[in-house]
Amino acid sequence: MEMKDIPEPVLIKPNDVKIKMSVVGICGSDIHYYTEGQIGSQKVQYPFAIGHEGAGVVVEAGRAVKRVRPGDQIAIDPAMPCWECDQCLAGRQHTCRKLRFLGCPGQAEGCLMEYIVMPEESCYPLTGKLTPDQGSISEPIAIGVYAVKKAGDIKGHKIGIFGFGPIGMSVMLASKVQGVGDIYITDIINERLAKAGKEGAAMTGNPADENIIEKIMRKEPSGLDIAFECCGKQEALDQAIEILKPGGKLTVIGIPEFDRWSLSVETTRRREISLQFIRRQVDCVEPALEMMKNGSINVDNMVTHRFPFQRTKEAFDLVANYKDGVMKAMIDF
Repeated sequence: MEMKDIPEPVLIKPNDVKIKMSVVGICGSDIHYYTEGQIGSQKVQYPFAIGHEGAGVVVEAGRAVKRVRPGDQIAIDPAMPCWECDQCLAGRQHTCRKLRFLGCPGQAEGCLMEYIVMPEESCYPLTGKLTPDQGSISEPIAIGVYAVKKAGDIKGHKIGIFGFGPIGMSVMLASKVQGVGDIYITDIINERLAKAGKEGAAMTGNPADENIIEKIMRKEPSGLDIAFECCGKQEALDQAIEILKPGGKLTVIGIPEFDRWSLSVETTRRREISLQFIRRQVDCVEPALEMMKNGSINVDNMVTHRFPFQRTKEAFDLVANYKDGVMKAMIDF
């Protein structure tokens, strides 16, 4: 990773908005590109700027822009759909046939730069007491909100969250808004488990140190209703399936470094487990911001580390190596 001077971007379309970045959060997918150079078929061609969790200040707006104006603090939705294809017309902008997404190879350069230009539709004003940090974190929170929505009626249900990074924490916070029952959380980083305990988890467990299946089943002999796989690990998926009751639902959010998941036919078939994959989110940025604005979601415990823009590589190395109990590292401009 290196820093380069490039020309400032300029407005091209009437709905373009030029933004001076304030803060960017480091996401697990950014780390995949940093350490592996790809996620599946999406391969980085160097040089390439990554980053997609961001907030900033509007410095210039095209003549057709009405939602924001210069001086506004905004959250940035990294997705830029075409709004015309069959997926967009069906309300599935997140699987748009021509989707452009910040920091995604072959689609759009990321927001790890001082200035970016985005379409008006991707800009959300930070109103009330919403902060740039909350604006940036609205991206993973929106994924949590969407995952919980796709899981169905969750009120009073007992759930498991396998992997308590920012996405796992987002799922937990979003599920609590919906009146979830007991929450069981696993992770291999004890500092993250401590955070889960502070957030109200009924039980936490480290699969590297204990048999978490036995630990959960001792407390819930019938099994859990819903399991969220949030870390992209085969062993976590296996554990999630084992603790589900018959008729339970497995929701897969994590991005693995391998090409194929493996499922136990015996367990999934006999228990009639439902399987739901999650692809980012759709129409959940505004709800995520509103939940943070009204206090039903509090992300104060998510940010653990901060770095100035000039020390971005140091931040990425910290997150890539899971050092110092990192949960969410933020880059300040």
